[in-house]
Amino acid sequence: MTQRAELPNKLASETKTVTFDFTSLLAIGETISTQTCTATVYSGVDASPSAIISGSASASGAVVSQKITAGTVGVIYSVACAITTSAGQTLKLVGFLAVLPDLP
Repeated sequence: MTQRAELPNKLASETKTVTFDFTSLLAIGETISTQTCTATVYSGVDASPSAIISGSASASGAVVSQKITAGTVGVIYSVACAITTSAGQTLKLVGFLAVLPDLP
């Protein structure tokens, strides 16, 4: 079962770091071995949704961080973070991120 993550909305011109907290899913002493974030369109139209992912995801403790950039105004993206752990688990958190127009 995929767990949900809460992600903030972002303005089209912003580059924002979003985080995925796996603390409650890891056993004591278990660590993140690998992490990958991907983006798809949940609602709206964007021919290349993966372009909002900027660089590679990084992990610190049980939290994975990923920079998100640009995006199409009005589109809601589904951003997924998948990890493998030192205990061999494969876990995934998914959140929705809306891109809003820049304020005047």
